[in-house]
Amino acid sequence: MYLGRFIVSMLLSVLAATFVDANPPQAPEKPHEITEAGHARMDPFFWLRDKADAHVLKYLKAENQYAESVLKHTEKLQDTIYREMRGRIKEDDVSVPQKIGDYYYYARTETGKQYAVQCRKKGSLEAKEEVLLDENELAKGQKYFRVGKLNVSPDHKLLAYSIDTNGSEKYVTRIKNLETGELLTDEIRNSSDSFEWANDSKTFFYDQLDDAHRPYKALKHVLGTSVSQDPTVYEEKDDRFFLDLSKSRSKKFIFIAVESETSSEARFLDADHPEGELRLIRPREHDLLYSVDHNGDRFFIVTNENAKNFKVVEAPVATPDKEHWKDFIAYDPQVKIDEADAFENHLVISERRNGLPAIRICDLKSGESHEINFDEPTYEVSLDGNPEFKTSIVRIDYSSFITPDSVIDYDMVSRRKELKKEMPVLGGYKKSDYVSERIFAKADDGVEIPISLFYKKDFRKDGTAPLLLTGYGAYGLATDASFRSSTISLVDRGFVYAIAHIRGGGELGRTWYEDGKLLKKRNSFTDFITCAQSLVDQQYAAPKRVAISGGSAGGLLMGAVMNMRPDLFTSVIAAVPFVDVLNTMSDPSLPLTVTEYEEWGNPQDPKYFDYMASYSPYDNIEEKQYPNLLVTAGLNDPRVSYWEPAKWVAKQRRLKHQNRILVLKTNLGAGHGGDSGRFDRLKEVALEFAFAVDTLHANSNSDSAPPVSGR
Repeated sequence: MYLGRFIVSMLLSVLAATFVDANPPQAPEKPHEITEAGHARMDPFFWLRDKADAHVLKYLKAENQYAESVLKHTEKLQDTIYREMRGRIKEDDVSVPQKIGDYYYYARTETGKQYAVQCRKKGSLEAKEEVLLDENELAKGQKYFRVGKLNVSPDHKLLAYSIDTNGSEKYVTRIKNLETGELLTDEIRNSSDSFEWANDSKTFFYDQLDDAHRPYKALKHVLGTSVSQDPTVYEEKDDRFFLDLSKSRSKKFIFIAVESETSSEARFLDADHPEGELRLIRPREHDLLYSVDHNGDRFFIVTNENAKNFKVVEAPVATPDKEHWKDFIAYDPQVKIDEADAFENHLVISERRNGLPAIRICDLKSGESHEINFDEPTYEVSLDGNPEFKTSIVRIDYSSFITPDSVIDYDMVSRRKELKKEMPVLGGYKKSDYVSERIFAKADDGVEIPISLFYKKDFRKDGTAPLLLTGYGAYGLATDASFRSSTISLVDRGFVYAIAHIRGGGELGRTWYEDGKLLKKRNSFTDFITCAQSLVDQQYAAPKRVAISGGSAGGLLMGAVMNMRPDLFTSVIAAVPFVDVLNTMSDPSLPLTVTEYEEWGNPQDPKYFDYMASYSPYDNIEEKQYPNLLVTAGLNDPRVSYWEPAKWVAKQRRLKHQNRILVLKTNLGAGHGGDSGRFDRLKEVALEFAFAVDTLHANSNSDSAPPVSGR
């Protein structure tokens, strides 16, 4: 054993010292036996999991150097695309102020600076500006910086904020005195960005992470006391459940909820009496999910009890147990209800109809309801923060492939929309120059899969265009057609940009999700292949000019479809891809593993082991010609460990006769989301787009590209 490790160590030392630009890195194999569900197998690259081994870091750096060498000829294109994308951003901008009490809160950005400045004005928008937090100052000296949550105390005198300085998503929470500008000594570590103030403005509740990075415990802190002595309010011992803290819009209650993929449970506490006891709304039951909001003497509860696509019930605050649940909105199996937000006189329902998001307004006095209409064929819409309870105005965030991010105030009484702001897009962008479309592809089992399309108005459907097709298809999350000014750089180069709304996502309700998880997961992959093939068959794309892109669970999608139909795709972009499914799901010490048994299955059960083994990208690499492949990873990623993409690439380097580009780029100072600064993130996108343009031999110039000069 010792001799074997010594030989591998020597090989790695030589390897790291002798990599040259012309030759791809070849990670040495160190056979490691793994036994799972009665199966014994060898993993030759298991050693890459050891982050503490200096040779692992050397290997990742060597891969980065090789990627830089291979893609060096695209550097000018990357820079051009980056300048285009940055040139569309109004760098000095201000968000729409949000009124909370006597204050107007907003954020602004400054030219050349990566992060926002958080501000407020008292009384009116003409009042003197007060800077609450300059994120640029906090970010100085940090390679990575992200603010998780900002939460002003009820008396508006204190600001609680959480920061992450390495991408690990382990936040540090600090408290700032907004009257003096001083930081209090109170400091919370090892927390997610979930915390809430009690109404006394001196007590707040926060969570803690366990060794698997799971929020599992809620604690109570009183300012000025020792954090080490903070009492535990609730601890969740079942590893499948995540804990979350929230506060009702009415400011009356603090909720502590726990949820797995298939069941949930909520407790509440009077926010005026933080010393009080938590009360349970309803004990957890298998396959029962529910979430809660408050209005007057009742709770509104969104639940799937006898309602696969969810319904809304109400229950008295005094007796919220299941015997007192009463239907508020009759169940409609054709409508998926995502959320119910309570205001003083209205209930706002976020739902999905025919695969598209929708918002319904219920008047709590008259009992009447109506839907807010949106005209475009495919779009994204959601509620903004809406902190005020006593209001008839609900703020909405809307965008589409064509319409930039828009803040809309909707009067729930008069039913009128007021556009407060549409994100400015510089560089001569005109909506009328572009087209969005929604079509369907038919799967082999007859299911119709929605596809959202975005292209230039002068596009010809003649089978010659390059295509970038993206997808996700997991956790019941919907991937809607939101505006990204960066995609204009592709579309202006003749690309069709498309989203495949495959099973496993939440676009068409709970059944759509359940038909793409566990033992039906392969539906996600075959749906995506069907969408790609359909776009080629309908001449939206050239047969040999198809690039695909996906991240995280969408990276699993990339790896799976690449194994199943390598001939269909010219290039693949897999960002932080979840590709080592069997190994990850067999290690309960890793973040997310136990909580996601209900998403992917527990490989200790042979039927789930065998099914996962049939699609796990790392385990299904074969001797065949694969597409060009760009893989990205984050060294501090808590969701998809860096070694998953590293092992995946290392194993592919052992294949013979691979006439293609295969590169791995690991961000050594970030996590799952990549770089944190608003401009640095654009460089990562520019790399991906340049890879697609270059490998598809698309037009590298853009008619709308600004002159390459300046910063």
